[in-house]
Amino acid sequence: MNWERLLSKSRLGGIANSPAFNKDGRSEFQRDFDRIVFSAAFRRLQDKTQVFPLPESDFVHNRLTHSLEVSCIGRSIGNIVGKRMLEKYPLLKGEFSQFDFGEIVAAACLAHDIGNPPFGHSGEDAIAEYFKNGNGRIFEGKLKSKKKWCDFTKFEGNAQGFRIITKLQNPHVMGGLCLTYATLASFTKYPKESLILTDDKDLLEEENRNKLYKKFGFFQSEKDIFSDVAAHVGLVKKDSNISSLFWCRHPLSFLVEAADDICYRVMDLEDGFHLGLISFSEAEELLTGLLGSSELKDYKSRDNDDKIGYLRAKSLGTLISQLADLFCEEEENIIEGNFDNGLINLVSSASTLKEIKSVSKEKIYSHISVIEREAAGYEVLGGLLDIFITAVNEKAYGNISGKNQKVLQLLPDQFQFISGNPDNDLYLRLLQITDFVSGMTDSFAVSLFRKIKGISLSSI
Repeated sequence: MNWERLLSKSRLGGIANSPAFNKDGRSEFQRDFDRIVFSAAFRRLQDKTQVFPLPESDFVHNRLTHSLEVSCIGRSIGNIVGKRMLEKYPLLKGEFSQFDFGEIVAAACLAHDIGNPPFGHSGEDAIAEYFKNGNGRIFEGKLKSKKKWCDFTKFEGNAQGFRIITKLQNPHVMGGLCLTYATLASFTKYPKESLILTDDKDLLEEENRNKLYKKFGFFQSEKDIFSDVAAHVGLVKKDSNISSLFWCRHPLSFLVEAADDICYRVMDLEDGFHLGLISFSEAEELLTGLLGSSELKDYKSRDNDDKIGYLRAKSLGTLISQLADLFCEEEENIIEGNFDNGLINLVSSASTLKEIKSVSKEKIYSHISVIEREAAGYEVLGGLLDIFITAVNEKAYGNISGKNQKVLQLLPDQFQFISGNPDNDLYLRLLQITDFVSGMTDSFAVSLFRKIKGISLSSI
């Protein structure tokens, strides 16, 4: 791979980047960032669970605040990396600035959770469970495609996110948000389809063993779009089999992943402290363990809340430097497609980050409010999928009940008329409803489920 292609400013959908188009002074990658910010899917993240469900504390993160923070961290790492890459490759200076690297990573980070369903990561599992073991399992034999079936039984928020930004947002425009190829490739942390059919035993073993390949980045409905992205920026294919869609990552996607990882570790720990799940002494010990010999100015004069906030800020600064250094050390391996590890696993603070993850799993992610919300998600999302899939299938078969005529009236127009002909294609109908359900906010999903089930009714 080479940076000139990897930093492509061209846009999906073929929109030209003319001088007149750029008269407002924004770079192409800043324009990507702004398009994501103003999208409806991004706005809905304000009512999607990060870890804790609708907490009384206004300090605790939701998906929106998490995405904004990840974007800030990603920009910082990207700017440092960009400066060093321009020093290493002087020929890039005429076309790119160090800030282009940071802006690409910031835009990709901003959108990294845009495809996540309600109820946190368990929402993904709830949708997959409906098709694997719930009422949706009856469709396996009807789809007649193992890859399409895998899209549902392994439902993945990353793939849904790629579908949203390339197709569902601005559905009447080819390319959706029409982001740059560089941002789209950096966004895709898992550049592979849901099921790899190959004779390469080493590749299959690597896929099963390596965390980097256990998820996937696009559905069969968007495979041609991602193939176009990969070809445009010059991603290296991991499998020579043309029927197998599996590429090495875009180098900057490692920075997107790293920014997300350190925010999860550090910010979730801070949330746990403010909710009383982690003691001050334990949070302090874990955060100072990330700092090494960093100087702590006026530390003793602060109260406990301020101390943890201060340590969080210092920890993030330390981790940003460590990640940028590591990326630059490994850049040649990364650019050759020979680096298959998460950066966070190799930085000097890796052991402390691992300890933070363990403590968070025990004391934060296993809290009763989290477990209750996740358990409810299976009932709500599975129930909504069943209700709306039954209705669209009855319509397609021309034998719709009076009840399901009413149900279909609850389906917004944008999900009634998707590209293709859902009435003639079961795969499109299933996508149609997973688009609708996974795009809901937590509050809307619960409210709609309760109303349809007759548990609560809205007043006029």
